[in-house]
Amino acid sequence: MSDVTTETKTAKKFDPEAFAMNLARALESSGQALAAYLKPRENGEPKDKPPNELGEMVKTFTAVAEYWMSDSTRATELQMKMGKAYLDLWASSARRLAGEQAAPAIEPSPRDKRFKDPEWKSNQFFDFLMQLYLLTTQWAQDLVHNAEGLDAHTRKKAEFYVQQITNAIAPSNFVLTNPEVLRETLASNGDNLVRGMKMLAEDIEAGHGTLRIRQSDPTNLAVGTNMAMTPGKVIFQNDLMQLIQYTPTTENVLRTPLLIVPPWINKFYILDLKPEKSFIKWCVDQGITVFVISWVNPDKRLGAKTFDDYMKEGPLAAMDAIEQATGEMKVHTMGYCVGGTLLAATLAWLAEKRRVRVTSATFLAAQVDFSHAGDLLVFVDEDQISALERDMQSAGVLEGSKMAMAFNMLRSNDLIWSYVVSNYLKGQPPSSFDLLHWNSDATRMPAANHSYYLRNCYLENRLSTGSMVLDNTLLDLSKVKVPIYNLATREDHIAPAESVLYGSQFFGGPVKYVLSGSGHIAGVVNPPAAGKYQFWTNDNIRDVSLADWIKGAQEHKGSWWPDWREWLGSIDAEEVPARAVGTEALPAIEDAPGSYVRVRA
Repeated sequence: MSDVTTETKTAKKFDPEAFAMNLARALESSGQALAAYLKPRENGEPKDKPPNELGEMVKTFTAVAEYWMSDSTRATELQMKMGKAYLDLWASSARRLAGEQAAPAIEPSPRDKRFKDPEWKSNQFFDFLMQLYLLTTQWAQDLVHNAEGLDAHTRKKAEFYVQQITNAIAPSNFVLTNPEVLRETLASNGDNLVRGMKMLAEDIEAGHGTLRIRQSDPTNLAVGTNMAMTPGKVIFQNDLMQLIQYTPTTENVLRTPLLIVPPWINKFYILDLKPEKSFIKWCVDQGITVFVISWVNPDKRLGAKTFDDYMKEGPLAAMDAIEQATGEMKVHTMGYCVGGTLLAATLAWLAEKRRVRVTSATFLAAQVDFSHAGDLLVFVDEDQISALERDMQSAGVLEGSKMAMAFNMLRSNDLIWSYVVSNYLKGQPPSSFDLLHWNSDATRMPAANHSYYLRNCYLENRLSTGSMVLDNTLLDLSKVKVPIYNLATREDHIAPAESVLYGSQFFGGPVKYVLSGSGHIAGVVNPPAAGKYQFWTNDNIRDVSLADWIKGAQEHKGSWWPDWREWLGSIDAEEVPARAVGTEALPAIEDAPGSYVRVRA
């Protein structure tokens, strides 16, 4: 047995009467959580419809099961393999119980934070439980990996669903099978469960009958007060966006202003978090006149807004407003994630119309080709998109919570289950963290626009193949001749580095592909003062795999931001006196960050 068990660690502190009282309080709070869940359903709101993903999961697992069950010998061998693994684990555990040394049947990954507590190995019960879980997980993954005859999309979906299920049933997610939680429960006489169930009830009520897991304490995290603080003014607005111009901090600025097109799937202030993390503030301090689109958080009234509308009322309208404000017809442009996809389409549209409005383009973790679009492809096929379109038809929009959950599921252990354990089992409220607060500040999407995006980009991959039609115009990326700075991030699950590299070849002008360390957010929002991560450069981007590109790349320590600023200056270094914000032609409407960004879904 282990030298120190959970029971002996907590026995002196355990008070049965207090534990019973707290257990009753926790049950009362869990009843309130259930009531919050049932309330919208009792009011007739259509919240009890089974999710579309459930049917997809059943259909996908059926395809896997058909392979294994179609051959009795194959099915028998599969069962015997699993049975042998369990028997070996039982024998190993029995030898340890008898005081013998026995190597573990399987070890968790060193990066798996769920089993970091020492008692997962020192306590034989928890060690057995952990290995049993890991063996079962490995078996389930092999079940999919070794199933022959599956098409690539079905296999990818099966792998994803297996990952979600095995993550959900991990012993670390339950009180009695998590040593750390069990110690805390006994040591506090169940007070952690009281706090946790209270938070659970609050989070279900905040989600109007759906669990909205809190990832950050909103205290001291208010847009315009603690985040999105860079001084500026809203100088233009329409139904879809507000255009913010930021107040200069240098005597002179680059003559050519910068227009940033953020994703409408999230809010723009990911680029303007706390001042020390703010890319926007850094750009202003570097002598750049910065304009940023702040997209509206749409409701049903805007459900018919199309991808065309987002181009016309977004970057095109912004360019016109910038010309009025500065007198400059041409701008540097920057697009982040889906904002970059829209920007690329806009550049192709401008090229087709022979309109010279752009000096350069920077793409941040953005895709123009979706052949290698990563884990999000799991959610994209004709059946799933059609089902989503039916759901959006009545609501007019896709609720932000649904998109947020999809993104969280890509890293469910980090973004879902770790908070379930910490918040609801340990009763520990999360700390204030601006990045995670932004992550939970979800936005809705107009049905027409989102349907077009999913079909034309993810499903049919029309932008890179030259078959996308926008505003009755056939788009051709090869006609985009402006210099491009194309940033990918090495651990990106949303816009994989390989996908961004492959997409670089479709533009007709010079492209500088840069690979940053970390992922979709941290790899982009990486201020130089932090001294974190690194980036790689390599001029060879034609007909090369990501692995080969990295082999020939030069590594640079720290942030990519100064490299980008140097690149921008190399294109057009002319300076003019700093510009006042708000002119007679475009007087200021309100202070930055404006009112659109404050609307919560």
